[in-house]
This record gives sequence, structure tokens and C-alpha cells, in this order.
Amino acid sequence: MTLSRFRVLCVACIVASSACGTPATLPVSAGTGPQPVLPRPREDAIPLINVVTARGWSANGSPVAAPGMRVRAFAKNLNHPRWVYVLPNGDVLVAETNAPKRPEDSKGIRGVFFKYFMAKAGGDAPSMNRIVLLRDANGDGVAETRTVFISGLNSPFGMALVGNKLYVANTDAIVRFPYAPGQTHISATGTRIVGLPAGAINHHWTKNVIATPDGSKLYVAVGSNSNAGENGLDQEESRSSVWEVDPATGAHRIFASGLRNPVGLAWQPESHALWVAVNERDELGSDLVPDYMTALRDGAFYGWPFSYFGQHLDARVEPKRPDLVAKAIAPDYALGPHTASLGLAWSEGTALPAAFSHGMFVGQHGSWNRAPRSGYKVIFVPFNGTVPGGPPVDVLTGFVRNNGDAMGRPVGVALDKKGALLVADDVGNTIWRVTAR
Repeated sequence: MTLSRFRVLCVACIVASSACGTPATLPVSAGTGPQPVLPRPREDAIPLINVVTARGWSANGSPVAAPGMRVRAFAKNLNHPRWVYVLPNGDVLVAETNAPKRPEDSKGIRGVFFKYFMAKAGGDAPSMNRIVLLRDANGDGVAETRTVFISGLNSPFGMALVGNKLYVANTDAIVRFPYAPGQTHISATGTRIVGLPAGAINHHWTKNVIATPDGSKLYVAVGSNSNAGENGLDQEESRSSVWEVDPATGAHRIFASGLRNPVGLAWQPESHALWVAVNERDELGSDLVPDYMTALRDGAFYGWPFSYFGQHLDARVEPKRPDLVAKAIAPDYALGPHTASLGLAWSEGTALPAAFSHGMFVGQHGSWNRAPRSGYKVIFVPFNGTVPGGPPVDVLTGFVRNNGDAMGRPVGVALDKKGALLVADDVGNTIWRVTAR
């Protein structure tokens, strides 16, 4: 059999397999909140695959804002914008990025399946490896200036400014650049502060970074090298964790671990706690496992890969570690199964309606392993004091049509200098701006 015929046969098997697997028996709301419903896991011979088809927006298309709000494009025609960061002068930085080459990730027939579906969902574009700067000088809510701010990066993602130093989280290192307020391009070569786990698998390639308010420490989110340890636990060294890094020396330690794929990071100002959005494991059925956000505790272990949502055992993982399962603590707030909750931003300074003044905004990139689909929207979780205090509220919806066509997929979220919510849309290639009506 020729290679091309083999690929055609694989694609035919893929399409047939998309009808396999077990659909959800519970609504997403059942897997949301501080005490989500956790039914018995289901391991189907072929996992349920329910992937969107990336289309992009029409010329006048846009997502749908919640009542009392409106949405407008801040910048269009970007190239796979994944993450957004607002500088003190109001300039907006956007990471135009995608996965690096990962020759050992998802190999064999399984790899053919996942690469096909990644392309279908719009995730196979080559990485531009750059950060662009957007500026709205006239204050009309639309960026009229766009420049390449930093180029030649390596699948960049998170960004953090401390004084006159800009830290960028490449997939393999934290890199520091000199920054002067108002500049639109940095030509200086970055200084490598600390290397990060990467390599030929690099399954969860996105790395995020946030600084403490005083700038004395950096916290770096590093995802796992697999779904549930199937690549061997030796490949998980220093991964599935949030690191604490001294930016002056590069010295680092594991601050919290057992976090399958931590992405969004945000400070809760009253408690001074660092919150993180975490994507949990797949292929245990449409109703498991809920993604979550939690306030990180120093030295805490959150279960991955041996258990989930505390001490619920994942029987797939070998060898067993009952000692670690006994230490695993449950996260604070579930965000629904397979929602792919990535973006996280605290509401301080928002100019949105009062109902959105105290809590977390969450960008949900959306599911592939659930029927019906979950995520594909931006939500707001209201807080009561320093902890979540109610069910989530939709902020931005309408990214996916009923037939599965994805006009866009939300990722990073941030508040701009006027208190509007910015949302990076990596399929629609747009930064959306949500304001009060």
C-alpha cells in the first residue's frame, strides 16, 4: 500500500470514528462549581471525537455579547493570535504563535488522527513566532497602529512587564527584553533567564508567565507532556506544575504540582492568591474530567496524573502512587468538562456592568472530546469576597454554529486601560473588545 493510500484509509477511519464514544448524560453545569458531579469514568475503545470545523468570520460577523454589553473588533487579520497583554500606556501586545515542531508527539495511527483533527479545528497553522503591538491612539476602540514588536521568538505565549524589563515565555525558556514606554519595536536580543521543559514531545507547548506585584518573583505555568502519563512518567520531569522563578538569577523551584495543563494566571488582589486555569485530562467520557480554576497553595499537589479533582483515581496510570493520591487536594472551582479553559483575568478596573465587577473572566477554547460540545465562549465567575460565589455568567458566545462550523475560538483575555475586555480569537484571527452598551 502506498503512503498516500494509507493516509486516505486513515482519514476514512477517522471520519468513521467520530461517531464513536459515549455522549454526555449530564449538562455542563453539573460539572461546574466548587462541588461538581463526578460520574464513573468511561473508557471507550475509541474516544468520542466531536471537533469543530474552523471557518473564520465573515466580513461583518462577530460573536454575541451578553445583554448590556457590545462587542467590536479591536484588530482583525492577525495570524493565530493566542495571548494578549496590556502595557501600562495602553498598548496591547499579542502573541501570534502556534506549536513548535514536535516530531515525537502523537506518533503512529493515533498521531494521524489527532493531527487531522487539529488541522480541522484550525490548530495547524505555522507559528509566526512573534509579538505584535496594537495601539489605539485616538481612543475609538479600534487599533489603528500595528507593528511587529519582537520577532524571532520560539512559540511565544505569556508576557509580563516588570519596570523596564519585558519577560516573554517562549516554549523552551523565559527570555527578558529591555523596554521603554511608547516604543513600537524591540530589536535587542533577549536574555535567557531560565530554560523550560520542551523537547521532541512537548505535548502542552504553551508556557505562561506572571510577575508578583513587586516584581521580585515570576510564576511560570508548564503543562504536562501527555494526556495521562502515556508517554512515560520519565517524560514528565518538572512539568504539570507552576514554577516560582527568581528573575535576577534564574533560580527556580516547583511552587505547585499535579496540574495537568495550567495556562491562565491571575492575582486575586484581596487575598494576594495566585489563581490558575487548568485543563484536565481527556478520554474518560463526555462528563469527565472538569477543567478548573484554583488558588494555588505553596507546595500543594493537585493529583495529575494519578488522580483528578482531589483523590478520584485514574486507573489508566502506571505505576500507581497511592502516597501521592493521598496528598492530592481538590481545586476550588470546576469550569465544566472539556471546556479547555485557557484565559484568566481578574475583573479589577473593569468598566463593564456592575454584575461583572468582582470575579474572574475565563476564555474557553472549547472541547474536542465531548458531545454535545462544551466551552467555545468567554464566561465570568462572580466572587464572594476572595472565593467564587455563584454560577458562571456568559460574556461572549456565538463562536460555533449548530452545524459545528467555528467562526472563532476564544483564548486569552485581558482588561484594557479603559476597562474593556479584550479577547484573543485564534481561529477568527481577531482581538475582540467588549464594552458596556
